[in-house]
Amino acid sequence: MTGASDGGSPSESGSAFAAEPAGDGGPTETEREITEATFRAPWEHGYADLPIADIADEFDESKSLLYYHYDSKDDLRTSFLDVALDHFLAEVEAASGGDPIATLHALVDGVLPADLPDERADAQHALAEPRMRAATDATFREEVSRSEERVYLHVRGLLEEAVESGVVSEVDVDRPAEFLRATLVGGMLSRTTTDRPGSTAHVRESPHAYLGDLRVDDGL
Repeated sequence: MTGASDGGSPSESGSAFAAEPAGDGGPTETEREITEATFRAPWEHGYADLPIADIADEFDESKSLLYYHYDSKDDLRTSFLDVALDHFLAEVEAASGGDPIATLHALVDGVLPADLPDERADAQHALAEPRMRAATDATFREEVSRSEERVYLHVRGLLEEAVESGVVSEVDVDRPAEFLRATLVGGMLSRTTTDRPGSTAHVRESPHAYLGDLRVDDGL
């Protein structure tokens, strides 16, 4: 297993993202290709210090096109987090069949899977690094805060949908949304920064059990 700081890349087996059309205000196809090139670049310098020239070497088009779309590495770094989150949430939605609680269960399984393939582990390492840098770097803190706010709002929206459809009982969705966000992020960081392989199974039990208790058809 290779991490973001030991010379591996987050996706050695191929593209980390599926090609998707850009939504209103979202990344263009070219910007997504650039972000994929970021995943393929050699990560010997880590996420924060990855030279933009190394990204350009992995980009099939010209280096000038890369600079046309992104004024700086900070802009590219922000897009990296956005596209990674866009892809992951779309992947979870597609696998859940539209049931908001099933989508939340799939989100838990996606972030904290029982078995983590090497390419997924590398991607999680890449996403963990900016969170660790955020403790001392205001730029990283802003990026990570925005990314986690998106996760919170996504989870909150699914819970609101579940309440409105009668799938779960009436609840104050803010508290469970924050609980799920914090549990998922904390579990991912623990898995990527410690050698405690058995802890993930215990961590993932809590959100699954909590979501099960929320369902009206479970008697609550």
